[in-house]
Amino acid sequence: MDLTLEQNTGRNKIHPYKFAMWVGCASLLMMFASLSSAYIVRQAGGNWLEFTLPGEFTFSTLVIVLSSVTLHLSYLGYKKGNEQVYKGLMVATFLLGMLFLVLQFEGWQALKENGVPFTLNPSGDFVYVISWVHAAHLLGGLTVLAVALIHAFGLPFKINYKRKIRFELTLTYWHFVDLLWVYLFLFLTLYR
Repeated sequence: MDLTLEQNTGRNKIHPYKFAMWVGCASLLMMFASLSSAYIVRQAGGNWLEFTLPGEFTFSTLVIVLSSVTLHLSYLGYKKGNEQVYKGLMVATFLLGMLFLVLQFEGWQALKENGVPFTLNPSGDFVYVISWVHAAHLLGGLTVLAVALIHAFGLPFKINYKRKIRFELTLTYWHFVDLLWVYLFLFLTLYR
């Protein structure tokens, strides 16, 4: 079965679940664009504490980018029927996602230790809120990955349209959350 072609549904339209995923991602993008805009407007208002983001945020950025690579390679392994690559890299992605959250937590602790606790100054508060909201969405992605792991290890391995669509939805969301964090990290680093 050639999985590069969509299942024959008699139409050449986007799968409804994929469409819903893109609508959801667009709404999240608008929310983070609003937070970014509010950050810029508030920064211009004065009373803005200057500080450098802790190195943990840099490491977490590298980790989440690597997690996107491992999940994409897992997807390619799945499509090629390589069960070991598919399962192994999915586990690696989940562990990297967990490591990202640990590094974010350590970044928040480092901010506090560097004299930027939550509610001290709007500049620090924006960093906390933006990274917390992103972390909440990453937790959603980890939940989806946990379900994908249960399917990968609990069901017999087979390549079919339904599983491929489910994996593509997971992959799309994970890549979106990854790229979103890269944007947020660059934004918070450049607009100090």
